[in-house]
Amino acid sequence: MATAFIEDKQNALAAEVQLARSLWARFWGLMSRASLPEGHGLLLQPCTSVHTFFMRFPIDVIFLDKANRVVKIIPEMKPWRTALGGRGAHSALELNGGCAGAAGLEVGDTLTIENS
Repeated sequence: MATAFIEDKQNALAAEVQLARSLWARFWGLMSRASLPEGHGLLLQPCTSVHTFFMRFPIDVIFLDKANRVVKIIPEMKPWRTALGGRGAHSALELNGGCAGAAGLEVGDTLTIENS
């Protein structure tokens, strides 16, 4: 597990971030979950695109470059959608829908992700 917060703003995004680095863990992602507990997230690494097939709840998707700088934010992505991270995307952080906006996250912000 890890913790993710916005570097310059010191705003916590997620207190418990699960890392998904294997092909299978990235593919499976959040599909089997009925919900995501408050303060939790999933970091897909590497990842340049995501899908929400078979999911039951909307999520915020934050695409990061290799330096953990935010390159794209997709707020409240609904089930049965796909999204590309775009230029520079290297990983994706998935959070409950609305978390990124509530924390004031913006494109260009840098995230710190610390292992617990």
